[in-house]
Amino acid sequence: MPSSPSEWDAKHSLAANEVAAEAPAGILTELWSLLPAGPVLDLACGRGRNALFLAGQGAGQGTGHGAGDGAEHGRHVTAVDWSGAALDILEERAKAQNIAVRRIQRIDETKTPTRTGIDLLQADLEAMALPANRYSMILCVRYLQRSLFPQISRALRPGGMLLFETYTRAQLDFSGGPRDPAHLLNPGELRRVFPELETVFYRELRAEQGIASLAAQKPRSENRHQNAA
Repeated sequence: MPSSPSEWDAKHSLAANEVAAEAPAGILTELWSLLPAGPVLDLACGRGRNALFLAGQGAGQGTGHGAGDGAEHGRHVTAVDWSGAALDILEERAKAQNIAVRRIQRIDETKTPTRTGIDLLQADLEAMALPANRYSMILCVRYLQRSLFPQISRALRPGGMLLFETYTRAQLDFSGGPRDPAHLLNPGELRRVFPELETVFYRELRAEQGIASLAAQKPRSENRHQNAA
């Protein structure tokens, strides 16, 4: 896998030339009716397939995935990635779909988002601190940085939802994906690493690829979480 911004830039530019439109992650569309309204943080957003769905395409497809709270309109999404080329592609695609998009320099520039659209932030997630109690949803797909786990829990608002999906060690039996074990989940690991959150959905697949998927919600009050424990 690429290990520097320039390598990721080259990978994203090549992929964008090969595929004009990319579908959102399955976990996002499968659980659409359960997802809360409000601001979203898309970690390691890449070329923005999920951010575009949430900010704009979600409004057109919400009725097809359920009529959950907030399913009828787009969200405000803060999309973060290390690759400038990936964000350039995302910005171009957002404009083509008439989705409001702007560049920001710091993650705290969107303290109280009131509009739909996408804020783009180029940043190294290993050097960034996530703001506390800020997001109604956090999305992390095909990216694993274990040091972010406690920050993700803190960054969710009470009642907020985490969608997390990435490769497991089972991926070593298949082609593609990361080869470094540091970038692969251990069996059952994802179910355990967010003890502050309540699991809504979990699965591990080993069919053509090794993938673990989690949807987990932050309790609406600490007392409720303690009573449930």
